[in-house]
Amino acid sequence: MKKILSTLAAGLAISVLLAGDPQEAKAGDKHGDFMIRGVVTGVLPDADATVKLNGTRIPGAGADVSDEVVPATTLTYFFNDHWAVELFCCFAKHEVEGTGVLNGVKLGDTWIFPPALTAQYHFNPDGTFKPYVGAGVQYIHFFDESSKLGPGTSFALDDGFGFTLQGGLDIAVGEGWYINADVKKTWLGMNGRFGGTGITADVDLDPLIVSAGFGYRFNLSDLLGGHGTTAAYEELK
Repeated sequence: MKKILSTLAAGLAISVLLAGDPQEAKAGDKHGDFMIRGVVTGVLPDADATVKLNGTRIPGAGADVSDEVVPATTLTYFFNDHWAVELFCCFAKHEVEGTGVLNGVKLGDTWIFPPALTAQYHFNPDGTFKPYVGAGVQYIHFFDESSKLGPGTSFALDDGFGFTLQGGLDIAVGEGWYINADVKKTWLGMNGRFGGTGITADVDLDPLIVSAGFGYRFNLSDLLGGHGTTAAYEELK
């Protein structure tokens, strides 16, 4: 519970810091062309692993990857009131543990950097409740891996690239501010190696990424100059 509360506080702090001075919230625009969100995210892998020793499958051996709760950020650019593109990212540290005949064996841990880029369609642009759907890709970079199999062993994971589907809801609370809930599902496979042991693993990671937090929508023109509102774009069509 302490971990969840601390990450919730961190996510809310990110949202406030990215949005800038609260006194400038009046510059928010529900038709703005840019949205920044600070969210708390659950990264929930649905791992299915085939474990091998010197190239031969170990019957009944598998591996699982821990669920983690972390602060995250999204950046969304609106081409108009309906179409947008979003970049999501966070950092998380996961534990890797054996399953089946390896049940309870601590295999290793790793940090991940999992940016996801999705194209989105937003419904009900003038309403309070604004659902959206999206599809795109996610790239997961693994770094700072550490083996738990003893001295003289190492752990390495190949980076992965997969297809992502997304669904979410923005709830307008006024002056450009929103409450957000979002779910992403990615289908992604990668390979792992434990140096010094002959053990390798083929892993379908397939994470579910669940987020909730706050967002602030505004016009880039407020920062960069020029025309930035999707409302103006619609009038020109």
